[in-house]
Amino acid sequence: MTEYDAYNELCCYTLTHTDRAFIHQHVVDAYAAQSAQATDKPIKLTIALVGLYLHLEHQFTGRQVQLAHMKMARKKHDWPAFELPELRGDITAINVLAFPPGPQRDGAIDDWCLSVWTAYAHHRSTLHELLDSFEVI
Repeated sequence: MTEYDAYNELCCYTLTHTDRAFIHQHVVDAYAAQSAQATDKPIKLTIALVGLYLHLEHQFTGRQVQLAHMKMARKKHDWPAFELPELRGDITAINVLAFPPGPQRDGAIDDWCLSVWTAYAHHRSTLHELLDSFEVI
């Protein structure tokens, strides 16, 4: 199984959740940040890092992150270009998928997010300033 296959399976899993937290957003953001390429448009990584930052540093739910993304998308903006760390976390979508569905897998999704965020956490101040300019935080 490839990382992309595992990501797609996690997407199917999280989209079946009926709670209001919408953890699907965290899966999308973790995967986007972990698999980012230098050729991607800057908005892709920016939005992913915003999601991880808001979730892990400000305890936003996936739904709250989604609303923040929507608010940011309404305004034209020059998105920052973040450097891509060589290592982007020890946990991957494949690792998360190895956990049984339910609370264990949901917890593993948060662990994955933290693992990826740790690789990018040195961009915290840039993200904070960006979100402040959008009046998100």
